[in-house]
Amino acid sequence: MNLETKWLEDFVALAATRSFSQAATRRFVTQPAFSRRIRALEDTLGLTLVNRARTPVELTEAGQLFLVTARSVVEQLGEVVRHLHNLEGEQGEVLQFAAAHSLALGFFPGWIAGLRRAGLAIKSRLVAANVGEAMHALRDGTCDLILAYYDPDASLQLDPELFPSLPLGATAMLPVCAADASGRPLYDLDSGQSVPLLAYSAGAFLGRSVNLLLRQRGLRATTVYETAMADSLKSMALQGLGVAWVPRLSVEHELARGELAVCGAEHWQVALEIRLYRCALLRKAAVGRVWRALEGGRPAG
Repeated sequence: MNLETKWLEDFVALAATRSFSQAATRRFVTQPAFSRRIRALEDTLGLTLVNRARTPVELTEAGQLFLVTARSVVEQLGEVVRHLHNLEGEQGEVLQFAAAHSLALGFFPGWIAGLRRAGLAIKSRLVAANVGEAMHALRDGTCDLILAYYDPDASLQLDPELFPSLPLGATAMLPVCAADASGRPLYDLDSGQSVPLLAYSAGAFLGRSVNLLLRQRGLRATTVYETAMADSLKSMALQGLGVAWVPRLSVEHELARGELAVCGAEHWQVALEIRLYRCALLRKAAVGRVWRALEGGRPAG
């Protein structure tokens, strides 16, 4: 019998939520994909585990009995993983971080250095990833902690009970463009004139807040370029091709050198909160040390 562990975790999530859509959200997959995985589990066992005709869904008698085993297996695997992590910690464990690209370059080095100066000597490994990839890595256990911008209104969020977070700092999305020879911005958002827009592509995490601001402010603009990468938008802005909204920490050096300029008043900025996330199900010793240090007021960056 070829059972996949993720199917057991899916089934436990379904039993807890009694909803395919809510369980799929918790497991970070689409509802059709989640439904196929539950069906694959049933096919492998040769049993019907879920009564899909009821709302909220109910487990069959076989499903209720199997749930006991599924929970036990998931919990035992979790205990084994935690034990192995603790053994690794005794030999000097390495913390696996995933972070948004702008945070990986503009925030992480100073933040991790601050922790080390405060006496928290940890080994770390960092992978730059988009928000979706980082969330999947945290859920799948391929990273220990993720650094991400927090958007309370975004559709894709981590379950705060399973994935607690700590605020690390605040920054903002700034509207920037190339500067002329005298250091003035080439475009002015408050002039009332249409501007060329360097935009985030559909689905980009940072793009949601920017697009909401543009609709609220009624910016006159023509999109001339789209991408999901803030650094790519910055590069296009440096070429004088338009206005881009990028995190402040990504453009501090360019602003200081006069290569870029903020081209709108403060009401054109979008506030951003930086958060650190962990998975409550995995208890790696080094993760616990970092978390306790931050909760105790160690430097956040």
